[in-house]
Order: sequence, then structure tokens, then C-alpha cells
Amino acid sequence: MKRAMNVFLVLIIFIVTATASFTMSEEDGIAYMREEEKLAQDVYNVLYELWGLKVFKNIAQAEARNTDAVLSLIEEFGYEDPAGQNGVGVFKNKELQALYDYLVEMGSESLLGAVKVGLLVEETDIKDLEELLEVELNARTERVYRNLLAGSENHLRAFYRQLEKLGGDYNWSVLDFERALEILSK
Repeated sequence: MKRAMNVFLVLIIFIVTATASFTMSEEDGIAYMREEEKLAQDVYNVLYELWGLKVFKNIAQAEARNTDAVLSLIEEFGYEDPAGQNGVGVFKNKELQALYDYLVEMGSESLLGAVKVGLLVEETDIKDLEELLEVELNARTERVYRNLLAGSENHLRAFYRQLEKLGGDYNWSVLDFERALEILSK
């Protein structure tokens, strides 16, 4: 059963990163990042309530600011907000919905599993942001994405420190190992 869940996770992550990696319009990229940042915020809030580990609360607060930063782009450009008034764990994007459901389930199994969820969310955010930054963007959008990227790198390091405290190991599934080491060494 665990192997089937891991295969399912790899499939969801592939679909999610492939969705972000296709050349999206700037509007589509902003909409996608709005929900991806909401996903991180929602997952971390749920895991904080479950495990009480302060890193989840702190990073969920940062993700709330990130979600608001992307919302400011949506409002400035007059785009539709895909997150709208959606409650915790509700997403318009079906792939992100499936990922959220899986991540909460995975993070509910153990504290170590929850920390690994944090790592997975942040490496996915980093990969998606790096790909979105490869195309020409409005200067404000680029600035917001670069700030989100710097935040995700900080969050990745924070979750990795927690992993080390718990004595766990982690297999990078979105970022390549060299890129992960580069981020962790900053």
C-alpha cells in the first residue's frame, strides 16, 4: 500500500510540475501561483494544528503573506482570483486539489512525514517559480516571483533543519540533488 501511495505521489507531483512548466501566459502563471501558495499555507496550518511544531505556524504565516502578494497582482491586473473565497483545502485546480489531499494525508501519519511534506511543498514551489521566471514577465510580477522564490528557499532550509533534528532522511523528488544542495548551503 505504501508503495502504491508513493507512486501516486510521484504521479501527482509530475502532473503539478508539468502544469507549471508548460509555457503559461503570465495571467495563468499568476493564477497558478495564487493557488500553489494557498496550498502551502493550508497544508502548513493543518499540520501545525496536528503536530504543534512551530515551524509550520511560522511558515504558514509567511505563506499567507505570499498568497496576498500574488493576490495583489491579480487585483492590479484585473484577473480572476482562482482562490476566491475558497475555504481551507479547497482548490479550483484539480491537480493541486489532489496534491493537497495527498499531502495532508501523508503529513498526518507522523511528525517526520509532516516535515517531509514541508520539504516537498517547498521544492515544488522552487521548481515552479524557477520555470515561471524563465519567460519575459511584467517587472512587478517578476519581483513578486523572485521574493516568493527567496522565501521558498528559506522555508526549504527551515524544514531541512527540522528533518535533521528528527534524524530523518529525504529523497529529492522535484529538484535535482545539486540544486537542493546549492539552496541548503546558502
